[in-house]
Amino acid sequence: MTAKVKAAVYAAYAGIPVVITSGCATDNIIKVLQGERIGTLFHRDAHQWVPLGEVGARDMAVAAREGCRRLQAMSPQDRSKILLSIADALEENEKLITIENEADVAAARLARYEQSLIARLALKPGKISSLANSIRVLANMEEPIGCVLKKTEIAEGFLLEKTSSPLGVLLIIFESRPDALVQIASLAIRSGNGLLLKGGKEAKRSNAILHKVITSAIPQNVGERLIGLVTSREEIPDLLKLDDVIDLVIPRGSNKLVSQIKESTKIPVLGHADGICHVYVDKSANMDMAKTIVLDAKTDYPAACNAMETLL
Repeated sequence: MTAKVKAAVYAAYAGIPVVITSGCATDNIIKVLQGERIGTLFHRDAHQWVPLGEVGARDMAVAAREGCRRLQAMSPQDRSKILLSIADALEENEKLITIENEADVAAARLARYEQSLIARLALKPGKISSLANSIRVLANMEEPIGCVLKKTEIAEGFLLEKTSSPLGVLLIIFESRPDALVQIASLAIRSGNGLLLKGGKEAKRSNAILHKVITSAIPQNVGERLIGLVTSREEIPDLLKLDDVIDLVIPRGSNKLVSQIKESTKIPVLGHADGICHVYVDKSANMDMAKTIVLDAKTDYPAACNAMETLL
């Protein structure tokens, strides 16, 4: 390998670019010629380059920031109208969304993924309407921006106020649940935030169509790039470097994922630790009510990550 590297460096200084890649995979040469980012590239001007992925990541994040500033400048009524348009667009495109989701589910079954993952992946009949109605409820809620949360009189005539305000650009990494994309996007718009979304690869087609439907409903004066869709895991390291553009990372998933994200970025991370899904019934509880709660906690959505696991 040392001889190969020396030869590559010599050729690069002579103006001849060289790529060294593994010979274990017989199609690696074809992949390199097709532009895939595999192997190591030697080029005399490489120190002047910015990785393509980083440029794309920054461009996506900056576009989301510009969009969220325009969104924040809108009146609460206009932001609510965007949500209502999104709700209508989801229902109008339900058939197309269902086709793409069924393709994801079929691929997951073919790959023999766990049944719980497939259950979370599937958008069951009525789910799109339920999501649309939830967005309409959100649109009609009290304005979340600019609310005075706390007021303290520091001195006579000198008041200190704590008010709610948008965070900026959020990078949210979530599991293969297409409905989560809709929920996250609608909450971000309601609260005046820009958004970068990375969903599980198993929901690739569902996420793509939902992203297209949602962003198409965003008016041009805000811009559809308010919400960016990250389609490759390889883009995540580049995004995690953008602490000057992205304001918060929210990874949804295992404790291991959250820890890895925290170790890989200077951006604040809103993570979580391991939790439990217990239901405790005290001896003084109303047993009829307790039975209803326990049944709902497990049978309403057994595949959900917060479904009951232990009854005490």
